[in-house]
Amino acid sequence: MTRERSPVAGFFLGVWRVVDGARKVFLNLLFFGLVLLIISTMMSSGETLVVQPNSALVVQPVGRVVEEYTSTPFDQAIQKASEGRVMETRLRDIVTSIRRAANDARINVLVLDPSLMWGIGLASLQEVEAAVRDFRESGKPVIAFSDMVGQHQYYFAALADEVWLNPEGGVWLDGYSVFRQYYREALEKLSVEVRLFRAGEYKSGGEPYVRDDMSPEAREANLFWLGSLWQSYLEGVSRQRGVPLEDLSQAVEQFADRLEAVDGDFAVLARDMGLVDRLVTRSEAFQELAAISAHDHNEEGFRHVSVEDYLVATSLQGIAAPQQKVAVVVAQGEIVPGYAERGYIASEATVDRLRALAHRQDVSAVVVRIDSPGGDAASSEKIRAELQAMRDAGKTVVISMGNVAASGGYWIAMAADEIWAAPSSITGSIGVYGLAPRIHNSLDRIGVHTDGVATTPLAGAFDPTLPMHPDLERVYRVTVDRTYEDFIEIVSEARGLPSEEVREVAGGRVWSGAQALERGLVDHVGTLQQSIDSAGRIAGLGTEFDIEYEESELSAIEMFLLEMAGGVVVRSGLFSDWTRSLTGQILVGFQQDLGFLARNSGRLAIASHCWCRVE
Repeated sequence: MTRERSPVAGFFLGVWRVVDGARKVFLNLLFFGLVLLIISTMMSSGETLVVQPNSALVVQPVGRVVEEYTSTPFDQAIQKASEGRVMETRLRDIVTSIRRAANDARINVLVLDPSLMWGIGLASLQEVEAAVRDFRESGKPVIAFSDMVGQHQYYFAALADEVWLNPEGGVWLDGYSVFRQYYREALEKLSVEVRLFRAGEYKSGGEPYVRDDMSPEAREANLFWLGSLWQSYLEGVSRQRGVPLEDLSQAVEQFADRLEAVDGDFAVLARDMGLVDRLVTRSEAFQELAAISAHDHNEEGFRHVSVEDYLVATSLQGIAAPQQKVAVVVAQGEIVPGYAERGYIASEATVDRLRALAHRQDVSAVVVRIDSPGGDAASSEKIRAELQAMRDAGKTVVISMGNVAASGGYWIAMAADEIWAAPSSITGSIGVYGLAPRIHNSLDRIGVHTDGVATTPLAGAFDPTLPMHPDLERVYRVTVDRTYEDFIEIVSEARGLPSEEVREVAGGRVWSGAQALERGLVDHVGTLQQSIDSAGRIAGLGTEFDIEYEESELSAIEMFLLEMAGGVVVRSGLFSDWTRSLTGQILVGFQQDLGFLARNSGRLAIASHCWCRVE
């Protein structure tokens, strides 16, 4: 006799079977995924890359050129396994490969192709320029070829001895600009109240929330440093191409008139302006390169090696490294508290990395490569203090500024024996601000009201659904002023300048690297390699030292768990088409602007951040 189950028991049994079945499916998928990954690794590990004689080194950056990957190694492995491309290229990989190839007899020509490069900063371009200049001293030719190129893509191509352009392509030069969206009227219509507290008349980071246009102070300051960068760009192109500076500047100013004169033919205009040497199709370019290097039966028809393959093939060459090292730490992204994903300078994670280096006996000097617009002021000070502790412990600390090292990025640079910047680095912006949004009026309009009790006047005061408490307003004001005074004092002591002189260049004002050198904010203008050489010299190592890039790597299980936890959809690029639309760009920009506030929800947020991205 069978016992009949109750409906409740049957229900839970059915639920269990569904859960158990899902568990088995998941584990099976995980198992087969790991098997495929192991097989893929075993198959790839057996391949040996060999650089053949008479080869061309092809430097074709993909995506954005960055100091450090913002994607995880797991992301990169998946993209490569699926025959995709990692849409980022590390600057040091480009520079290292070019410098190695200069002394490699197997490489007889350098080919620069910016066609897949989405973005690169001017300071990064100047790093590549120095490496290409060293390559040219070896007597080997440098050829650039591309189709339609933008401003920074063209600077990259102009580093070559000859620039070849597709007849259907063109060159677009239009200068530099800084434009932002301003939200005051929109926020007012939504009844959102935003309180801005700032120290420094040029500190414009919070202006979009309280204004509908750029302030006169911000307009003045932006034009000043943008003009310096644009002049540096024109001088670089003029130097590489032999086009008189005045002629080049005039040609850009009269671009529309000159394009009409050649019936809209961009390629012909580029040739007439002296920006390119020859107009050739891609197949013709490949034939020419085969004659310079060697013919090959690959798709392109000429013997060549990519940067990625070349670095792998040459990584084990040479003798054993000297015992003492100069470690390079990349600090890229916005400065935030605690720990965060790649692409941010998280204070606790950065301190952990620096502290580990401080205890290493084989590291005599540390070079911190900064590419950051700043961020949280307290986190910036925490990182600066750790660098100072490293110096106090006897290690040499040198700062190398990338494209941007402003506000909090400049703050953390104050613990260095020396500060190096590129002529076009964006730095300074010595100032702080705080933002406090309030949405109680917005909620009132839809019938939502906040009420409750608190044991003290400031308890719950950070709740954005409540009106700004007068005491909290006073706290913001005095904290912003105090933080600004601390910033001034830190710069004064680190740079050996009277505080009055620091105030004259502070106020949130932004400077180019060349302008910063004139004002005593940095010590030298030069490349990352020069800063590394200087660090070795200061540490007493001479020229006999190894260079080690310090990177915090996740374990395999940590990477797997993080990927399982989320972020896959966002990084997969499913929304990339939408975000490229005008509406998408505006909304994404607004989201990025508010990101700082969101990350500091529920606490006093004082920012040392510079909105100084160049387009």
